[in-house]
Amino acid sequence: MNYQQTSAYLFQQLPMFHRIGAAAYKADLRNTTALCKILGNPENKFKSIHIAGTNGKGSTSHLLSSVLQESGFKTGLFTSPHLKDFRERIKINGKMISKKDVSSFVEQHRDDFKIVQPSFFEWTFALAAWYFAKEKVDIAVIETGMGGRLDSTNVITPVVSVITNIGLDHTQFLGTTLNAIAGEKAGIIKPGIPVVIGETNKETSAVFNKYSKKNNSEITFADEQIILNNSTFSRHTPSLLKAEYHSSVTENSYTLLSPLTGKYQLKNLATTLCTIEKIQQAGLQISMKNIVRGIRKVVKNTGLMGRWQTISRNPLTITDIGHNPDGINEVLEQIAITPHRKLHFVLGVVNDKDVKTMLSKLPGDACYYFCKADIPRGLDAKELALLANTFSLQGNAFGSVKEALNAATIAASPDDLILVGGSTFVVAEVV
Repeated sequence: MNYQQTSAYLFQQLPMFHRIGAAAYKADLRNTTALCKILGNPENKFKSIHIAGTNGKGSTSHLLSSVLQESGFKTGLFTSPHLKDFRERIKINGKMISKKDVSSFVEQHRDDFKIVQPSFFEWTFALAAWYFAKEKVDIAVIETGMGGRLDSTNVITPVVSVITNIGLDHTQFLGTTLNAIAGEKAGIIKPGIPVVIGETNKETSAVFNKYSKKNNSEITFADEQIILNNSTFSRHTPSLLKAEYHSSVTENSYTLLSPLTGKYQLKNLATTLCTIEKIQQAGLQISMKNIVRGIRKVVKNTGLMGRWQTISRNPLTITDIGHNPDGINEVLEQIAITPHRKLHFVLGVVNDKDVKTMLSKLPGDACYYFCKADIPRGLDAKELALLANTFSLQGNAFGSVKEALNAATIAASPDDLILVGGSTFVVAEVV
């Protein structure tokens, strides 16, 4: 099989959640366990860091990976979904898995895997574990796909477990309350393995404390441990997020600069720094110099895209993958501190999200350009426009994301702000 044939097989023959939704979701670990057994349990052949959470787990995963790379570790990175190329999901030191490796893996294991009938995500995680073991990575940063307890990635035993935060997302699978969702995410906490919680929340802290006590796992809340201060966002110059960090390990203060300029990245940065402290305590040698360099070079080292990412400066055009109520809140806070005359919002969503709550939060004085990403889960642009109108959001529906962005670019004045978002898959079509 060549790579084109392999891609066709993966995308067309395997149930794929990010395209079709619930029909592709497998709510247990039996398939993943069976796949790993066929492969000789590669997931046990390298150190790992396991990351779950409603928002921020992608940014945190990439920040950690960049710091580990700068520290001289051969670092695997498994994330989802991808934006442009399926191979973005599986990287070593920022380089995507080769087309040859993907094709040879699929060809070699297709018949054996047919017996298991895995989903796309289960197959992909098996591929990642096999690849990281084959390439003898020193450590891999593994991001969950959804939830934690029943996520395919939850067959690993990491050096440290990380849960960034808890919000209402994927409620049809994980539960309709923060406590229920926290219980699912807490399923990644392993016996004797330290866990870092990114954000303290009165409703969920008791859940995490309960699970950590049950597993005899040291628990640390990053926002109580790491205090950061930041600079303001500059419209007219390429900007960096500036944060002052006092290290409890070295007892010194440091200035950190990050190309991830969204103010919400301070939370992810604190989670990252707290996790690094736990890794250092576990014996991995990571210097402050490498932490500073890793954070500064996160985009260059890992290829991270779609997090308050500027794609044009005339007019200022920014993309962000915030796609649930909490994510939208973070985006709106960032819009508020970004100087602009008028907001033009290129907006598309998927049909299984809490769209009404998202729309209820959006500003009524913006001009909207409704669109649908080119996936079956995308909500029809005209249907989205009608629904948005009930929340007094005005705009037109367009046939594609690019048509919507083109219309916004034509309409916007030089001192306006264009935001492209509402869904990871909308952002994927413009970055």
